[in-house]
Amino acid sequence: MTRSRFHGEIYGVGTHAGVRIVVGHWTSSPLGEFTDVMIEFADGHRLLIAPDEDVREFVTATYTFDATELGPVTFAAQQDGWRSVTAGDLSVRIRVAGPTLLGRALQLLPGAVSTAPWFCAISDPIARVLLRGVRTRGSAGGGRREYYGARAQHRVTDVQASWQGADLGALTPVSPPVRFGFGSTPAAPSVTTITTTIDS
Repeated sequence: MTRSRFHGEIYGVGTHAGVRIVVGHWTSSPLGEFTDVMIEFADGHRLLIAPDEDVREFVTATYTFDATELGPVTFAAQQDGWRSVTAGDLSVRIRVAGPTLLGRALQLLPGAVSTAPWFCAISDPIARVLLRGVRTRGSAGGGRREYYGARAQHRVTDVQASWQGADLGALTPVSPPVRFGFGSTPAAPSVTTITTTIDS
């Protein structure tokens, strides 16, 4: 068995145009530091934008998309809680605020516990009930098992996003849940500090 661990943040937002956006900003991983973007459009079309072939190969072995694109993906932290991401035809700014109720609870747990696969297995039934569409463990395809260990969570209070220059509208819940893998981001727009463990 090979175990891969990715440490970073997952941003999940919905827009009035029906486009749901998931940004993964990974500060430490077997592939180095990188950012990738998953988009599900209002018609259900699922797109991955990856910065290079290694990221695309790994992500598509774990998640399902209708199309993929390669190209620069940039991530920048700005003033007043804003995060800026550009990827292909997508431009998005996400405003991050204080911790959620779940985020406050996560701060009470040692990181070594909240990110451990055994704890993810225990917390999965609870996550299913409390957070529609969210899973903390599951099959990632190709015989892989995946575990999401959250260490913190903060609210997202605003989004400014465009696709091919067209405004995607105001912030909305991530609804319906995105369908890239066995679980979605929370419906309430948020950023989760996470360690993802993949056993293959």
